[in-house]
Amino acid sequence: MRHGKKINHLGRKTAHRKSMLANMACSLIEHKRINTTVAKAKALKQFVEPMITKSKEDTTHNRRLVMARLRQKEAVAELFRDVAPKIADRPGGYTRIIKLGNRLGDNADMAMIELVDYNEIYNADKAKKKTTRRSRRGGSKAETPVTPVAPIVEKPAIETPVVEKPASSEEE
Repeated sequence: MRHGKKINHLGRKTAHRKSMLANMACSLIEHKRINTTVAKAKALKQFVEPMITKSKEDTTHNRRLVMARLRQKEAVAELFRDVAPKIADRPGGYTRIIKLGNRLGDNADMAMIELVDYNEIYNADKAKKKTTRRSRRGGSKAETPVTPVAPIVEKPAIETPVVEKPASSEEE
């Protein structure tokens, strides 16, 4: 039984697994989306989302914590410089996993993992939500009376007689 065993070991030793997830996280931050297997995508989601949350607050301590796990200076710089301001108002759920089907060689389930705010296709039709709220006691605004609109009555169409031309002798 696997009670309380939360981590998917992915068939690797600890050092190999941590290196692989760090490299995949750096690739995700650099390219904004990567293709991998579903199991690795789910493990990467658990690995990278806490670091994105830490990047919202740009402190030396948070940079050192993220650097200890990612191990690439350029990826950490891009995470804090470019990704963090874009996801600053999002309360979580920074990545999306889209299943792609099976790989041809070994029939493994493939998926694409991407950063949510960098996908223009999904975000094009969604408008920004209003953050202002109205109070229920707002009695200061005067209500304008609504004037009733007269119903539209359809008029019968006037039929026009069709006049036919007499046959001319030129056509015969």
